Amino acid sequence: MQDATDAQLAAQYEALPYPARDPRDEAKRLIIGSPSHLLEVDHWIFGARRPASQPLRALVAGGGTGDGAIMLAQQMAWAGRAGEVVWLDRSGAARKVAEARAAARGLTNIRFVEGSIMELPELGLFDYVDCCGVLHHLPDPATGLRNLGRVVAPGGGMGIMVYAPHGRTGVYMLQDALRMIAPAAEAPAARVDIAKRVMRHLPETAWLRKNPWITDHLPLPQGGGDSGLYDLLLNPRDVSFTVPQLDALVRGAGMRIACLVEPVRYDPDPLLPDPRLRARTAAMGMIERAALAEALAGNMGIHIAYLARGEDPEVKPDWEDRSAVPVLRSGDSASWAKGIRGGALPVTFDGLRVMLPVPPLAGAILSRIDGKRSLAEVARAVEAGGASPAQVARDMAALRGAMEPMNRLLLAAPSPGPRPA
Repeated sequence: MQDATDAQLAAQYEALPYPARDPRDEAKRLIIGSPSHLLEVDHWIFGARRPASQPLRALVAGGGTGDGAIMLAQQMAWAGRAGEVVWLDRSGAARKVAEARAAARGLTNIRFVEGSIMELPELGLFDYVDCCGVLHHLPDPATGLRNLGRVVAPGGGMGIMVYAPHGRTGVYMLQDALRMIAPAAEAPAARVDIAKRVMRHLPETAWLRKNPWITDHLPLPQGGGDSGLYDLLLNPRDVSFTVPQLDALVRGAGMRIACLVEPVRYDPDPLLPDPRLRARTAAMGMIERAALAEALAGNMGIHIAYLARGEDPEVKPDWEDRSAVPVLRSGDSASWAKGIRGGALPVTFDGLRVMLPVPPLAGAILSRIDGKRSLAEVARAVEAGGASPAQVARDMAALRGAMEPMNRLLLAAPSPGPRPA
């Protein structure tokens, strides 16, 4: 389904593989993000019910220079999880970078396949499919998502990222300007040069200069360098989706949104403390509430979502299972406990600061979460400090209610053998 614009896009990623990555940096750090963090996949896709011993087969569709594939494959290797990550992209230049990054880490659980989402090669079914930053560039996002949905195995799911309009204020205006002064028919290097010159003289009134959350056009290491600038401002096809538009796209592909990441960002209540306003939001469904939060905050430049197949039963993590093991998605327990201020956790999302109330025992609970203790063991340890079982139960539920929507407190996949109780 290639058109002239799609041909330009293909040429772009051959000339400027995206994102810009140096395989030598793999010795310094692993790039972590969403979707496709292994803890998130276990929690949001499988409801922390799929055993860690069960091999995981994943497809990273539109894998680019490898961020998602490398992250997931490395986390699987570190955890001793069996399975395979299939990297799929049509850019040979991006493949070279991704393969070099995998080689630098000694990863043997990644397979590289060149191909297009629009004409998906025969690869079989996958437990998990990643499509991050790709759908909004396709000639037909609906067909692309339907193609990927067809290769999701029963009980499996998908993680996607698409652009969102409000947080990209200024981007589309500048794209319009650069189409006039740096036509798409020119070579990528020439267009990048013109774009850089324009950026040096960009008026103070340009909305992109007032948008602190968009940085891909900045030089490395603050931004994305030449490939980031091209992808952001010179990309020949770039569409964005509001939450309702994303929901319609997902449903049209036979899928449903299981989680918008981070869920608390899509909750309007922290933004609207007025009881009369909350009385109105209480009657709204998930998508309507999320759309309201998106419009109010104004800073969402992307939407990250985990999807389930429409015909599959809904599966949610079972926090009532006392043998389940709680894990922190990032940071350590001591740091989270120390971060509590006046009965609340201060959290910042792209400049939006929110104070999330936590219960009195939050610090004691957090300090005992180590990724090994079960919920029951954490509770007993807190009770040993003098708290009553009833108070511990209430505060553990309240803490989960605050930190799970932050995508920070999750449940681990069941390990081989009986869970600790």
